Parts: sequence; structure tokens; C-alpha cells
Amino acid sequence: MQVQLVPAEPGNALDRADDSVDLLLDSGRSPGQILVLTTGGHHPWQQHEESFGAEGYWAQLASGEDVFYADAAQCRPAHREVVVLAVNGGAPAVAAQALTAALDRATRLVVVCGDPSAVPGLPR
Repeated sequence: MQVQLVPAEPGNALDRADDSVDLLLDSGRSPGQILVLTTGGHHPWQQHEESFGAEGYWAQLASGEDVFYADAAQCRPAHREVVVLAVNGGAPAVAAQALTAALDRATRLVVVCGDPSAVPGLPR
């Protein structure tokens, strides 16, 4: 498993995650290969999709056709080739649990967007 770090403060971790998703898509990854997890507030795209109802939101995860955005602590089990973890808040214990979840869910690559000192267990 490859782990990449994109240094970011909590306030811009979502932006760095979005940049990472764009780079992954530009490099040829399909949207359905990417899962984005957050440790603080929900990603705006998640908020948008949830506004249409929980059933439709979770159906997108099951279909695996598009990039899926979820709270790391609340995401249903799913495996994707790439997991982008936005460390956009939460205590170090929350970030450590989110990293464990990201490593469990990714089959090839985990991209961590955040402050490395705020993520216990991050491979150096």
C-alpha cells in the first residue's frame, strides 16, 4: 500500500483533497476508484448529495460509479483503489481512526491531506 502526504492545515485540507482528486482523475483514474473521507466537517459535495436523501446518497457508494465523499467515522464499509483522507478537524484519536479506516478501505493508494503531526500512526 502506498501512502502519500499532502501537507495541509485543517482549514484547507478539503481544498487539498479536491486538488488530489483532480490530479487522480487527470492521471487516468476513474471516478469510481476514489473514496474521499473527512475527519471534521462533511465535504460540501457530501452535504449536497445528502440533501436528496440518505437512500440515494448511500446508493452512490454501492454503485461505485463516481467519487464518493463521506465522514470517516460514519462511512459504510467499501473498498476503493484510492482513498483520499482530508484531516479537516477532529482530535488526533479521530485522525488515527480515520487513517486506519483509509488504509483498510484502499487497495492501492492512500492520500492524506493534513498536518502530519495531527495524524498518529502516519507512515513516515
